[in-house]
Amino acid sequence: MSAGPEIERLIQLLSKLPGLGPRSARRASLSLLQKREQLMMPLADALAEAAEKISACSTCGNLDVTDPCAVCSDHRRDDSVICVVETVGDLWALERASAFRGRYHVLGGVLSALDGVGPEDLNVARLIERAGREDVKEIILALNATVDGQTTAHFLADKLAEASVDITSLARGVPVGGELDYLDDGTLTAAFRSRRPA
Repeated sequence: MSAGPEIERLIQLLSKLPGLGPRSARRASLSLLQKREQLMMPLADALAEAAEKISACSTCGNLDVTDPCAVCSDHRRDDSVICVVETVGDLWALERASAFRGRYHVLGGVLSALDGVGPEDLNVARLIERAGREDVKEIILALNATVDGQTTAHFLADKLAEASVDITSLARGVPVGGELDYLDDGTLTAAFRSRRPA
């Protein structure tokens, strides 16, 4: 490519974003460069402001400009239930769905021997501390249905066994609007195991 090092650096940085490969990063870079005043400069300002003002909530791990975050500061939420998620993206997904009105706890990932992620790399100690509070009655393990997610869920269930709380997990199986013919074997198996009275 006949571009200067600044453009190459922009492309390389953009290609590190999820969902953007080298080709998409080149297209995004070109669009930014061609719309410098309308897009690139406001984006640069927004990135600088976000880097300066946004931090992790000391209570749940969510990202926000305040600490505690807006979710933890909302007094209308149910303090007796804590939903454990892997990432902030998972928390945001649950909030978009308006499916949960309790508190959250972001682990910061899952246990993974292959990636060298152990319990000390996750926000486990703070979860155990929060689960020991008198007002907490239930911990929902809303971890992804991957091998690492399920391993982490079992580990957390063992660690939380001493706390006097109910430990539950999200149901697994056929999604709303899903057609059986298009589902993978793991989803169908989980659906049969999680069946309930009609």
